[in-house]
Amino acid sequence: MLSAGKHRSPRKGACVMEYASFLAGEKWSDHPACTHPLLAELARQVNDFTHDGRRQALAELVPELIGRTGSDLRIDLRIALRAAQTALPVVAEERQRIMAVALLTSERLSGELDGTGSSLSPESLSPQSRAALASAPQAEAWARGFTRHLGSSPRTFRRQTAPTIVRLAVQGIACACVPDPDGMLHELLVGAIADCPREVAASRRPTAGQPAITPTRTTVT
Repeated sequence: MLSAGKHRSPRKGACVMEYASFLAGEKWSDHPACTHPLLAELARQVNDFTHDGRRQALAELVPELIGRTGSDLRIDLRIALRAAQTALPVVAEERQRIMAVALLTSERLSGELDGTGSSLSPESLSPQSRAALASAPQAEAWARGFTRHLGSSPRTFRRQTAPTIVRLAVQGIACACVPDPDGMLHELLVGAIADCPREVAASRRPTAGQPAITPTRTTVT
């Protein structure tokens, strides 16, 4: 049975990532090497903030978490963006500014990484980001002013910014006044799982003037 929190052994229960470590043949851990660190963080958060009556549905996703990993920062960016895009339209007003900043920060770094520049003009944003920002225009206006001179290095984004985005997004969705927050969290995790192989595959194709990036692990599909 899946349950919230960390467990010392299978006899005490399991969260989704502990179950993944068991199925992957790794040492019992909620931070297994078989899953991308940010995807694992998202899975742990979704596990903990899903209500008890709905958490067991996450078990079917555990095999899909195994092998979903790679070293390309684009994976972190895609997961963080998906989390912010999902959360921004539904979280409480006091959380929208944070999610708008998270979205714009991720979009800027993504543009820098792909060589398309750091512009945050509407035309440079993904359709999903434009739609999310349009749902909270006041938060967008504030976030654009706040992020005008705000930067994030790839290392800082991977170690600090992206995990924070994921945690705040999940917590905001869980507390949102929407008909089915558990369903939203489930779909967020499903989408992030699907994002990983796509981003790993994309990382093998070099962008203009850049060498191809080889993931540290292969993707299981």
